[in-house]
Formats: sequence, structure tokens, C-alpha cells
Amino acid sequence: MSQSTESTRPAAPRTVRARAPLGRWRSVDLVTAAVLGVAFGVVFWGWNALYTVVEPAFYAFRPAAGLVVGVWLLPAVVGGLVVRRPGAALLTEMLAASVSLLLANQWGASVLVSGAVQGLGAELVLALFVYRRFGVPAAALAGAASGVCAVAYETTAYYADWSGAWKLAYLGTVTLSGALVAGVGGWLLVRALARTGALQRFPAGAEHRARTRG
Repeated sequence: MSQSTESTRPAAPRTVRARAPLGRWRSVDLVTAAVLGVAFGVVFWGWNALYTVVEPAFYAFRPAAGLVVGVWLLPAVVGGLVVRRPGAALLTEMLAASVSLLLANQWGASVLVSGAVQGLGAELVLALFVYRRFGVPAAALAGAASGVCAVAYETTAYYADWSGAWKLAYLGTVTLSGALVAGVGGWLLVRALARTGALQRFPAGAEHRARTRG
């Protein structure tokens, strides 16, 4: 009689939190958030230029432009997933917006307000999870919330003359882009960075090491 055996495949690693106390930032946390913010600020500069080229494609249905907004929401999600401390999402997004302003953009200093509300949206979701959950669902929700906050500001500052239907459609496209591009895309980017060894001193690096053991 044959004897059955159970699989000994190791369980997926649990989420690793930042070292307590969460409010005590390490020097490496600040430096990494700054590096991410500057890097994404340069990305913003390129994305802003590209947007001016493709913007006419959205003239027939302006809410469709929300599908590309997710790129501007990435710093908040990535910063939050890497540092995993209160304020990381907001700080990274604000730094990216500041670099975008310094490099010049078509919206001027208003990008600082955009950065603040976008970063706050992601921050609120991570706080709702008490900085304990950093998987795909949490990342997607953080990106979506960042998008919702962006729409709340933009439909007042830029698109006040839009119809209610267009504003609702814009909310849908931005939220979708936030969840997929910033949320899922940001989560994948953090995983990719962890595989390079760049996040050895962060929880994402510890999670990667746990996945690769055995």
C-alpha cells in the first residue's frame, strides 16, 4: 500500500512591518524617501512633456485623460510600501511634486497642492490598515484613494465647468488608473527593487529573502 505524503512547500511569507516604534524614522528611511521622490520627480518631468503631446487625443472625451493619471500617483504608493512608516507616502509624493515644480511644468506651483492631496489619499489607506498590510489589495486601495483625492481637487481647480456626468466619468478613470498603475504597478515595482537587493534594509527586502529561502 502506497503512503501519501503532504507537500512541504514553504508558506508564503507574512507581511513584514517596519521596526517599532513606527514614528521613529531612521536616517535610511529619510534618505530613501528623498531618493524616490527625486527619481519620481524626474519621471514626472518626462511624463508631463509626454502628456502635452498626447493630450489632444482626449479632447473628444476629456475624462479619458484620467487613464494616464496613475503615473503621477506612483510616488505615494511606492514610498509607502518601501518605508512603511506614517508620513512616507505623503512625503515621497510631495518631494516628487517639488522636483516637478523645480524642473518646470505646465501647472506651476499648483502641483504642490496636487502632491499633498494625492499623498494624503494613499497615506489614509495605509493608516487604515495601521501600517500592517502592504500587499496588492492595500496597494491598489492606496492608489485608488490617491486618485479619488486627486479628482476632488482637480474637478474644483481645473474642471469646475464640466458636467456632472463628465466629473463622474473622470472619477472612474482616475480611480481605475490609480488602482492599477499606481497600486498594482507600484507593488510590482517595489518587488522588482527588492529583487535587485536595493531594499535589503527594508521590510520589502526581508519579504523577498523569505520568499527565496527554501
